Amino acid sequence: MSSLQSLPQGPETGEHADPAKRAGAARMRRVIVIASMAALALAVAIGIVIARSRSGARSRSSIPTSLTSAAAPQTVRLKGITTAVRAQSIMAPTISGQQVNTLTITKLIPSGTRVKKGDLLVEFDRQAQQRDFIDKQAQSDDQNQQVLEEQAKEAAARAKDETEMKQAEDALAKTKLEMEKVELLSRIDAEKAREDLDEAQATLAQLKATFDLKRKAAEASIRILEIQRDRIRETMLHAQANSALMEIHAPIDGIVVFNTIWKQGNMGEVQEGDQVRPGVPFMEVVDPGLMEVRVQVNQEDLFGLKLGDKARVHLDAYNDLVFPAQLEAIDPMGAPGDFSPKLRSFSATFSIQGHDTRLMPDLSAAVDVDPAGTAGSGSQ
Repeated sequence: MSSLQSLPQGPETGEHADPAKRAGAARMRRVIVIASMAALALAVAIGIVIARSRSGARSRSSIPTSLTSAAAPQTVRLKGITTAVRAQSIMAPTISGQQVNTLTITKLIPSGTRVKKGDLLVEFDRQAQQRDFIDKQAQSDDQNQQVLEEQAKEAAARAKDETEMKQAEDALAKTKLEMEKVELLSRIDAEKAREDLDEAQATLAQLKATFDLKRKAAEASIRILEIQRDRIRETMLHAQANSALMEIHAPIDGIVVFNTIWKQGNMGEVQEGDQVRPGVPFMEVVDPGLMEVRVQVNQEDLFGLKLGDKARVHLDAYNDLVFPAQLEAIDPMGAPGDFSPKLRSFSATFSIQGHDTRLMPDLSAAVDVDPAGTAGSGSQ
């Protein structure tokens, strides 16, 4: 606009020019100003468009190829613990009929030993059970002797009563025979014979009545002794069975694994001489040929897994051991996460294919799941 204002003013544009001409010149200047402003705005707009196009090109060139295309599947790593599919827990025996707080181990097979079914695993101190068995056996013998003596007494008493009854029957028969001669006897003798008959009949009736009562009383007395004898015998058998429980044998073929338990104020594995509370599982016999890994899967990784997915198992304790595995099960019920109850985790089980003597339960392991299902083979 300053250039327009500096234009030379001729006679047409001077102060003394014609008014019509001055009005035309003013309109011309306004047109020129508007055209100049429009050209300037156009130039600015073109510059902005060019700048944006260059910036967009630079932005597109900086985006990684993996994000502009379909994202490639990533291997999922999960952490878990090895467990045995087939295992038998070994517990300290529970003593029947006795209050026992602890049991003392006198013999123990070393952990990691391969055993066959029936092999001796552990033996506890059985002195108390054997002593109890011997005591109860002596009591049972004494009680049984009392039963035999009572039965002998009853047999003698029965024989005596039966003899007395036979004598009473004979006396009654004799008295009846005497009564048949009453016509030949004097009145005094006849009266005496009648009294003898009544007495013989009463004696026989009394013997018969007391005979049954004596037998019932004797049977009850003997039965009481038999019950007492049987109770003592049952206690003796319990003591004998408890003594047998002090030896524990392998229920299956496998490898011995010790559990970590609370003993004598500390956590640890049992040793010979330790005291274990009855019912505590302190050992396992596991079949090393069938092992699996149980892991926790967060809900973000869960949707990328499906049954049958192949995986590789790495043992943290043995870096050189890698086993092929397969996803066998996923628990449908999730548990609240550690950091937020809204984020849930799910338990999953991978079967391990292959075996090694070092592959044992309760080992921490890493499971690499290949979504493509092309996990490599590992140790056999």
